[in-house]
Amino acid sequence: METKAGDPGAFAHFDLKRVPSPAFVVDEAAVRRNLTILADIRERSGARVLLALKAFSMWSLAPLIDEYLDGYCASGLWEARLAKAHFRGPISTYSPAYKADDLAELIPISDHITFNNPAQIDRWKCESNQLFIPDSSEIGLRINPEIPLGETAKYDPSQPHSRLGFPLSQLAPGHFEHLSGIHFHNLCEQGFDALQRTWEKVEPVIAPHFGTLKWINLGGGHHITRDDYDRDALVDFLKDLKARSGCEIYLEPGEAVALDTGILVGEILDVFDNGMAVGITDISATCHMPDVIEAPYRPAMLDEGSEGSPIRLGGPSCLAGDIIGDYILPEPPHIGQRIAFLDQAHYSMVKTNTFNGVPLPSIWLWNSDNDSLKCVKSFDWTTFRDRLS
Repeated sequence: METKAGDPGAFAHFDLKRVPSPAFVVDEAAVRRNLTILADIRERSGARVLLALKAFSMWSLAPLIDEYLDGYCASGLWEARLAKAHFRGPISTYSPAYKADDLAELIPISDHITFNNPAQIDRWKCESNQLFIPDSSEIGLRINPEIPLGETAKYDPSQPHSRLGFPLSQLAPGHFEHLSGIHFHNLCEQGFDALQRTWEKVEPVIAPHFGTLKWINLGGGHHITRDDYDRDALVDFLKDLKARSGCEIYLEPGEAVALDTGILVGEILDVFDNGMAVGITDISATCHMPDVIEAPYRPAMLDEGSEGSPIRLGGPSCLAGDIIGDYILPEPPHIGQRIAFLDQAHYSMVKTNTFNGVPLPSIWLWNSDNDSLKCVKSFDWTTFRDRLS
């Protein structure tokens, strides 16, 4: 995948030595700018905007986010607990499947509870399964639009034999019996055109039920805060859909909240030659930026050069594939050199792990408007010890 972001913003002037290495640094002012854009979409369109916690769960910013958004989207019990404990606003929960004990706790704290197929709804509505979903619950069904639009097949919810959502082609009138809403999530880092194409596929099947549905959730993956996103077209679409359907319309962006708001600062620990320059850093792709390997993609570097000899940068773990990428550094590579990768606030922070006992980056909150800087979370070796037995 090619990264769709990478604007350094105010980080172009941030002194990387102000924080220990490795460290995530999130610019509160940049987050606020993204939230302002999303709030404008909300106000002009009448749609409701939820933060998808799976992408950005930095609850130290909850008071700021609460100012701008309508609520939160959880992917299971622990995210729902986080939303309930630290954020304000409605909670919309979806998971491909639920455990009975989790669902029993989720139902009273979730304003919407969305299931992956109609059989799940029938199963959990049945008293004989010792879990009865009350009629007052707002039940949703995730559908699969069956229109693959993603750049990478394995990240596309509409990939063949997808586990995410009930196939649109199998949806029948009887499946709407217990539903308050319909949910679909078909996008990944995409513009308005992908949403429009998806809806054109979905609408003929959903439209006959506009009179009984209370809400339609258009999911996430909308890169609304990217400069080239057609936000006016989105507003017009949302207003029209709300008017024609009579439903509340929801968006649940994750990346759009934190797009281009954070960097991951690291340090070069060693440099040697193996047919090309190789640099070992204290940033691990597998531990700190797993999507670099899983997607895969090449993260943009702060102040990357355009001329000169490249160096292959990788992490300190024993994994042979712990490679970040090949870069031309802004100055000749040397031990102790600070580097930073752009657009690392979303997904990277929530996906970090301690494979190989590699230390986790600390988390810092910076405000580029007033230059305040504080550490909101640091980790020591007990983080690694205490998750094991």
